[in-house]
Amino acid sequence: MNRLTRRDFIRNLTAAACVGFGSASARASSKVLGSNDDIRIAIVGLRKKGKEHIDIFSKVPGVRIVALCDVDTEFLDFEARQFRDRNEKVATYVDYRKLLDDKDIDAVIIVTPDHWHALMTIWACQAGKDMYVEKPLSHNIWEGYRMVEAARKYNRIAQTGSQDRSDVGLRAAVEYIKQGNLGSIKLARAISYNLRESIGKVNGPQPIPASVDYNLFQGPASLTPLMRKNLHYDWHWFWDTGTGEVGNLGAHNIDESRWAIGHQNIAPKAISIGGRLVLDDDGQTANTQITFFDYKPVPMIYEVRNLRRRKGLRAEDHFRGTNFGMVVNCEGGYFRGGRGGGWVYDNNNKKVKQFPGEGGLDHQANFIQAMRSRKVSDLRADILEGHISAALCHMANISYRLGRKEPVEKIREQIAGNSILAESFESCLKHLKANEVDLRKEPLTIGPYLTFDQTSEKFVGQASDWANMLIRRNYREPFVVPDKV
Repeated sequence: MNRLTRRDFIRNLTAAACVGFGSASARASSKVLGSNDDIRIAIVGLRKKGKEHIDIFSKVPGVRIVALCDVDTEFLDFEARQFRDRNEKVATYVDYRKLLDDKDIDAVIIVTPDHWHALMTIWACQAGKDMYVEKPLSHNIWEGYRMVEAARKYNRIAQTGSQDRSDVGLRAAVEYIKQGNLGSIKLARAISYNLRESIGKVNGPQPIPASVDYNLFQGPASLTPLMRKNLHYDWHWFWDTGTGEVGNLGAHNIDESRWAIGHQNIAPKAISIGGRLVLDDDGQTANTQITFFDYKPVPMIYEVRNLRRRKGLRAEDHFRGTNFGMVVNCEGGYFRGGRGGGWVYDNNNKKVKQFPGEGGLDHQANFIQAMRSRKVSDLRADILEGHISAALCHMANISYRLGRKEPVEKIREQIAGNSILAESFESCLKHLKANEVDLRKEPLTIGPYLTFDQTSEKFVGQASDWANMLIRRNYREPFVVPDKV
């Protein structure tokens, strides 16, 4: 099968943006949405974020929530009761595949664990439904390509849940930076400093809640015993179902940073340093991590710090006053902020201009607008943008997973030629010292410097054989992401 390169994606994106969508495939819905038609949506995944989507979409004019889906009937039944109490009709589904047969659904809002995003997206495309997919778009790099292929092939509107791109303050700030008001851009620093506590340890398989269809919960992942205390949410910290903090919060911070500095491709190179420190739990992903993305001419660095500012203090660390967002360094100053806007400072740290934001509250409404226009260009976070940013998250994790635990001096030697990474590493060491981490007992891991080839969609060079083994996963029948969408 021929693969769509970034160039192909851009060509298709431009064509769609200019002329809108033509006739859909034979399997796609033939309904044409007019300005006065209600758009009927289904919310898939009903925990905290799913509840937020119910609340937000229910307030968008011309939208009706007509279906709910969750593999856990405890959450499904609770939300369905809320609809019944308001005398609102809503269909309920445990199995997503049955939901797709419902012709009364125009779009699905996918708020599931990461490992389900790709298959649900592709199936929705094939069923003729548009979709809004929460971040990170994919569970691995290969999936992201297939998801974009499916959206383009079936002429679907597909929005990624990167709501920071809809924040009025952040949109204005990014435009201000790109217009050259601060001079040339030098560096983007993405920051996810968020406290995470231990998820605990188990000494054997844990019971599955009676309300959960565990086979459906696992889906494309292996059907293995539950080896964590909490089935829900803590899936983030296991490679089979999640993508760690990098794919969780980092999907926002990496995306907004890439957007601000204008990079339109997956980074050609990346290297990651990190570890899961202090917690002593069953989690697999890093809670302290630095990743350098070797973009030219403007590099990007991403930092995860899930530990406290210092031991005994219940507060996150911060960089120049922010713990969640980005700092974009330019020739004539810098921007500090993210969701909710931010400030421009000069090189003497004096405030120059504020960009107040509101958190991207109309991101869902933007999706509905694009559904009506049938223009990809109306989307603020098209599936292609979600794919590129998610791929950066995956590159970070792949480098980390292929790494070796090394003493501090050995890591210093390996990164000595990279002043930006070296500076970030020294800052991280101070942070760990403040948390009284003994790196002789809990050494950090440094991964290989990975090189990604856009045309082949694969890693090349150092450690590429191992890295390409993590570019996609082994899928469990019948939950298989197809080679041909």
